[in-house]
Amino acid sequence: MLALLLAKSTPTVSRVFCALGFGLLVLVVSEVAAGQTASSGGIGGERDTRHRVGLGDNRENYESASFVTHSEAIVPLVLPNTESEDGVNQVAVFEALEYRLGLPALTDDLRPEEVSLGRALFFDRRLSANATLSCGMCHIPEQGFTQNELATPVGHEGRSVRRNAPSLYNVAFRENLFLDGRESSLEDQVWSPLLAINEMANGSRAEVIARIRAMPEYGRRFTSLYEEGLTERTLGLALASYQRSLIAGKSSFDLWFFGPASGSGTTGLGGNRHSSEHEGGLARADFSLEAEKGFAIFLQVGCAACHTLESHSAMFTDGKFHNTGVGFRRVLKNQQPRRVQLAPGVYVEPSVLLETEVLSDQGRSEVTGDESDRWRYRTPTLRNVSATAPYMHDGSIPTLEAVIAFYNQGGGGDPEQDARIRPLGLTAGEQASLIAFLESLRAPNIDFLAQQARDGGIGDNH
Repeated sequence: MLALLLAKSTPTVSRVFCALGFGLLVLVVSEVAAGQTASSGGIGGERDTRHRVGLGDNRENYESASFVTHSEAIVPLVLPNTESEDGVNQVAVFEALEYRLGLPALTDDLRPEEVSLGRALFFDRRLSANATLSCGMCHIPEQGFTQNELATPVGHEGRSVRRNAPSLYNVAFRENLFLDGRESSLEDQVWSPLLAINEMANGSRAEVIARIRAMPEYGRRFTSLYEEGLTERTLGLALASYQRSLIAGKSSFDLWFFGPASGSGTTGLGGNRHSSEHEGGLARADFSLEAEKGFAIFLQVGCAACHTLESHSAMFTDGKFHNTGVGFRRVLKNQQPRRVQLAPGVYVEPSVLLETEVLSDQGRSEVTGDESDRWRYRTPTLRNVSATAPYMHDGSIPTLEAVIAFYNQGGGGDPEQDARIRPLGLTAGEQASLIAFLESLRAPNIDFLAQQARDGGIGDNH
């Protein structure tokens, strides 16, 4: 497949759009409240698809003395009181699988009631040991279901979480979970953050179940959904169901690469790129010639060797583990800082030793015990990558431009890094084209997913 795509002239490639065997998933959500702008809603209509950082402060250009804060207050959404007792809103119906173009077929059915229960749990701070942290505080909906502001999240009692929070868009399609691949089941992986002392810090599974069981709003919902009621297994099922609903495909690239050619009755690579036809509010013409050039560069320099794509779908990851040199570079940086930033554009050079937290991270080898796996981490998907900064396993690279520059110079310099990572010799214009391609992988519904996430409120002690 990729051999064909590497030809000098872009060939026509036959593609098959795989129908999903279980039919359309219908998730029930609320309509945008009166007074909300059209750019934040309007599924199926024209809308502003640019992702906006929310519930925080965009720190872009923070190193500059000209930095201006753009903080956004945390304001609850004003929603009509139309939810059933199960928390399932009955106003509008969102066909989540409308945004499946370019993604593999889902293998699990999703029930709206189960997704709604999982969503409530995901944003409930009472699931942590001291009732202060929820899953949604490390995977922030408005920030790409990761954290745009921090390289690594802050966990229980201010403890550092060693690694960047992976985005949860399209997590349903991941075969290996966590950056070291220590889990393969969404249902099972929920217990890792719930029990980790530096994350949600619960003492045991039984402690978590007992606390949830004491919350009357959950007991009936679990009983109505599962014959066994609330158990370790069903808690995992509910949380996994919500995460599987975060489907975000049908980007401008998908419409160009996987969409049918207008009026031809066939499929073809970019066959309708210049059409004025709209699908789901996104014109195929939105895949620009600059992005097309960037895609060609992406293939030619070998990015697709790890960020793979197939004829019928593209997750832009091989799901495997590679050493890019970032772990090696991090070890070199675990020295006394040369300068410390105190405020925008304000730096000092320490004259005394600083007490800094040095976190050991051996990557995949912590799971396998194999020394050759040291500093290898799972290849991340590139889908929606423009909304999920910062980058790398430790969040050490803040922008896409810096990521491209990192690979263009040949990675982190580890003598043991993947041999395919080598200096690329890309010009500034070619790097800009690559950025245009990566930005074209952003799904048009990510702002809606963020709003839908907040419709259920936040569980907290009152």
